[in-house]
This record gives sequence, C-alpha cells and structure tokens, in this order.
Amino acid sequence: MARLAGAAEDRSMPQAETAVMASDGSKKGAGEMGLRFREILHSGRFVVTSEIGPPKGTNLEKMIHHIELLKDKVDALNVTDHQSSVMRYPSIGGALLVKEHGGEPILQMTCRDRNRLALQADLLFAYSRGIRNVLCLTGDSVVVGDHKEAKGVFDLDSCQLLRAIRTLEKGKDLGGNDLDGAVEFCAGAIVTPEAKPLEPQLIKFEKKVEAGAEFIQTQAVYDLDNFWRFMEYARPFGVKILAGIILLTSWRMAEYMNKNVPGVFVPQSLIEEMKTAPKGKAVEKGVEIAGRMIRTLKEGKICDGVHIMAIGREEAVPEILREAGLEGGTGG
Repeated sequence: MARLAGAAEDRSMPQAETAVMASDGSKKGAGEMGLRFREILHSGRFVVTSEIGPPKGTNLEKMIHHIELLKDKVDALNVTDHQSSVMRYPSIGGALLVKEHGGEPILQMTCRDRNRLALQADLLFAYSRGIRNVLCLTGDSVVVGDHKEAKGVFDLDSCQLLRAIRTLEKGKDLGGNDLDGAVEFCAGAIVTPEAKPLEPQLIKFEKKVEAGAEFIQTQAVYDLDNFWRFMEYARPFGVKILAGIILLTSWRMAEYMNKNVPGVFVPQSLIEEMKTAPKGKAVEKGVEIAGRMIRTLKEGKICDGVHIMAIGREEAVPEILREAGLEGGTGG
C-alpha cells in the first residue's frame, strides 16, 4: 500500500490446538487461533496487520522467510499488487503463498492493470482458493514505475471495485449475468488522513464505506493529533480503521516523504528525533518511534488497530511489536 518501495466464514473449520501468549501474558484460546480476519475485526481487540512485497522474479525464498517470521505475530498480511507500479510476482500468487504457510492473507487488488473482466475473474479465482480478504486500490500511475510505456487500464476505481465485490456476492457479475457459485469477502480500502486539502479524502472515504468497505487501512500517519481529528469524523461511520505506520529508517527518509509522497507528513519534531540517533542506529530509533505511536493509539483507543509497513525491513516488525508492548501477540 505504501508508495515507498471477511469472508465466507467456515464455522466448521477445525480449531488450532496450540495456544499462544496474548499481549497481557494470558494464553489465547484455541478458538481465537482459528478466527478469520473479519471475526478478528469485530472482536473488539486491537488489530495488527502488516504487509510483504512479492519479489521481482520467481525466487520466493525471502518472501517465504517474511511470511514465516510474521504470520503468528500479526492478524493478517497484506500482499502488495505491483507496488509503486513496479512489475513483480503477482499479489494473488503471494496471497496463496501466505495461505500455504499458515498465514491469513489480505489480497491487494489495484484497478490500474486489469479491466472489469479480469478483476472479476481474479476475485472468483481467489475465492475458490480460499482467499477471503481483499483490499481495493485504484493504483499508482504507471509513470512512477519501471514500465513507463505500459498503458494504465483504470476501467474501475476502488469504489467501483468494492461494489463489484458486493455484486458478485449477490450471485451476479457486473454485466447482470448469474454466477454458478458466488463469493464472500471481507473487503477494505484505504484513506489518506494527512491529505491537504483533506475534504476530497473525506468524500472518498464516505463513498468507500457506502460501497461496502468493512475496514480501512490508512496511508502513513505521524501527527497523531491530526489523526485523532480524522477519527472524530470517521467514528460515526462504524467502519474499522487501522492506522498506517511506516517505519522511519533515517531522517533523510522522513524529509524525502515530506517532499515526494503525497498525503504523508512527518512532523519536524520526529525528524529532529531521528537525527539524534547514533551512527548506525537510525533503524532502532525508527522502531522506537513506531512502537511508541502504536502504544499511544492502542492505549488511547484512538482507532481499531494498525497496519505496519516496514518496506524492505520486515525483520523489524517483531521489534516494533515488542516496543509497542505487543510482543506476546496482537490481542489486547
């Protein structure tokens, strides 16, 4: 989701037999281990998702390592879809890999590369293979990627893709034709709380909720006062909102995002804090900041959870969770 770098519930699904430690030191029950992402969203506990990027090629070793590292530490793993318009291994293949290794995938789908026929077909395929969560994105422009001669499709946008999912769930395709077997997804979308002006984002947010978004993962938030004001507006809509947390790895990265990434603003106070990190310790400082922000969001009950984007530093996600006081699990 970052520009740098629900479901059909199976009530008869066997429950995992192994309990794990929750963040308060108690054991999570076997039933909780078997929950789908939609059930977790509505369980009332603080939700944590993260994301992994598929490789540019067929060597899946690093991706598998990240899945194994994170699958038991977060509630679900987003699999990015040609992030930043850079051609990579497909998100649907990565989502299947997450499932094969025992994780809960969130399939990211962008409208940039496929028309409505291909998008609907991919949704049918994903559902038939047990994928139950989808994050709907319009997608970055192709000009920011590595295939600038490619033609962007944008037959649908993210709101229309959400409506397409809800139409497929009713047993019809977008042409009004009957399906021989419907789908059921926990579908979400994104919003950018730091956008300036903010009003267009609020309009898009309302449209996405009306189109059927059950959860929202936000673009990176660093100014928690601004985010709190956004949440005051968003709360009445009843949709579950996960605050986006991008790991800062240097003060230069923070300044780069301020200048080049629309909708991301790192306050000067955090940039100055990053500058205090000793040489070679900037990532540790970024982990400390991310953990502190998550702890504030959770303890203040500001939102329903967080979406952690480490962008090539996936090994740091467990450290962020420890810093946030969630080292024993994502419950709370």
